[in-house]
Amino acid sequence: MMKKIGLAIFKKSAKSRDWLPAPKITLLLAGLLAAHSIAFCQTLPSLLTGKTSAPANQAPVDPLGRSTPRSAILSFLQACDSGRFILAARYLDLSKIPNNERAKQGPDLARQLADILDRDPRFEVDLLSDSPGGNLTDGLAPDHDLLVKLETSDTPAVLELQRIQADGLSVWLVSSDSVPRIPDVDALESSSVLEKRMPKILVRHRIFGTPLWVWIGLIALTLVLFALSRLLSFLFLAILAPVAKRFASSLQSYRLESLTDPLRLLISVAVFRALMEVITPSALVRDYLIKLLVLLSTVGFAALAMRVVDLASSQVQNYLGPTQRALSYSVLPLGVRVIRICIFLLAALVILASFGYNTNALLAGLGVGGLAVALAAQKTIENLFGGIALISDRPVLVGDYCQFGTQTGTVEDIGLRSTRIRTNQRTMVSIPNSNFSTMTIENFSRRDRIFFHPVLRLRRDTAPEKVREMMNAATAILTDHPLVQPHEVPLRFTTITDYSLDLEVWAYVATSDYNEYLKVQSDLLLELLAAIRKHGIKLAIPISGSIDISPQLPNPTAPTDSHPVAELREAPPPLG
Repeated sequence: MMKKIGLAIFKKSAKSRDWLPAPKITLLLAGLLAAHSIAFCQTLPSLLTGKTSAPANQAPVDPLGRSTPRSAILSFLQACDSGRFILAARYLDLSKIPNNERAKQGPDLARQLADILDRDPRFEVDLLSDSPGGNLTDGLAPDHDLLVKLETSDTPAVLELQRIQADGLSVWLVSSDSVPRIPDVDALESSSVLEKRMPKILVRHRIFGTPLWVWIGLIALTLVLFALSRLLSFLFLAILAPVAKRFASSLQSYRLESLTDPLRLLISVAVFRALMEVITPSALVRDYLIKLLVLLSTVGFAALAMRVVDLASSQVQNYLGPTQRALSYSVLPLGVRVIRICIFLLAALVILASFGYNTNALLAGLGVGGLAVALAAQKTIENLFGGIALISDRPVLVGDYCQFGTQTGTVEDIGLRSTRIRTNQRTMVSIPNSNFSTMTIENFSRRDRIFFHPVLRLRRDTAPEKVREMMNAATAILTDHPLVQPHEVPLRFTTITDYSLDLEVWAYVATSDYNEYLKVQSDLLLELLAAIRKHGIKLAIPISGSIDISPQLPNPTAPTDSHPVAELREAPPPLG
């Protein structure tokens, strides 16, 4: 790079013929050569080793995992479980023990502390702080955290953790004041009553630091709960049903049976966790079991919440009236989906937090990555907001018959991404919500009445008195029908054309059912045809003239192109 800069300066100077003095040229070349040499020397070690130097501000990491109280004790238990008590002793502050005795007492104290933590059923690794600064709300000194507290008849026996500086690192160890008390606390922790009555072979043999009799008890407890959990869940529902009836009288008892499986899981987890206080596994196994129980209980609560949401939505539908129920077919399914998704995400966060993941960092990462996801899923987000707009604005609901663009059909589902419509040809059209929400939608199911607007085209040579008779007859037909709501002027003489006199019918049929409207329309048209025939009026035909539809006897001398046919021209009714 420096060579290219030097050559560029040299070429530019040569082209402009603005030469520098010889001493200055020498100094310039020397400076470029020195800069190039320094840069090469700085990159030479990385080229030889194939590694890049670490940033200067990167904090060193403790290889033993003692940066937080939780990670320190978890690593300590793992070392004890594998029998590496010399390594486990490095998690104890042995500064108050003489140097010549540390190698012997350190592993023994580590073994005793592991026994204390294994026998204490109230000790849980997850209750320890996972922050480098420890728990600042426990009432202890800022660099001290509580490890174990045994309630005795005299004063409570307490073991603490302390943050100290060791080898340039800030680490958490069992405090130097607590280490000498470990044998006394170990003596206070005696075996359980069950363990004292067990055969020695079941007590001495251990798997993952847990006596064999504890494993047998946990397995037997699991099998018993699997057999009795259904009975316990039915008993719980029998107690819950009368309480639910007080708040929802229309709730059927059989609907509560959908809650059986989640309740069965939750009751089993609760009973298992309570009996772990009696059948106590080792601290490390207890930590794994508690994580598993948290996973199962979170899944159970999530499943129970989802089924309660389903029950609530069905109850809401039962309370709604016929007109409001159509809205529920669109709004409730979408709302239930959103709530179920939120429950699932919340359960996932709880599970991740229980397994030690930093959910705050995860949420922050999701916030940062949300922009990239939003850009990548722009159409999906547009469809989501389009569906929300359809639900909030309610131009159509599930079951409505509508016209959108050039097509018509019945809305069958309004989802998060698209709306599905069954067309008149019985095909299914799926329209993205972002497009459907911007369309001009004509909803025929929202009509309170249907427009009846045929046009009667009488022959041009019809006498005025015949026209008046026809108008009076048509007005009587419209006003006498029980389902017809005629306008103030139900029949209008509107136009005189070259071949016809146009009479427009202007009325509404008081029904929103299009099938019923078709029946009324047929009756009215037949009555109008009968009135035309009765008054001897002829309808106009633009191409071949008018044709008389009044009753006539066969006439053999009539022209061959004369036929007893009439045409009643009518504007097509609105689609339905």
